[in-house]
Amino acid sequence: MNKTELIAVVTNETGVSKKDAEAVINATLNAITDTLVKEDKLQLVGFGSFETKKRAERVGRNPRTKEDIVIPASTLPVFKAGKALRDAVAKK
Repeated sequence: MNKTELIAVVTNETGVSKKDAEAVINATLNAITDTLVKEDKLQLVGFGSFETKKRAERVGRNPRTKEDIVIPASTLPVFKAGKALRDAVAKK
């Protein structure tokens, strides 16, 4: 499913216009993004939580030249599924 298909599902489920559904989905995604940029945690009970994880700088190896390279530190978004979501997926 892509964003357009998600908008269509929300439109069918709620009866709102496609324009309104798209606005709500965009606002939701922007709120999640803004929360993660601030390195805060967002919890949706039953669905899951979004948070960030820091990765330290480390030394890697170029597989072609076998030369050591430094991989810089980074911050990654992480999603942890909630129990209700895990159970729903496991039943399928």
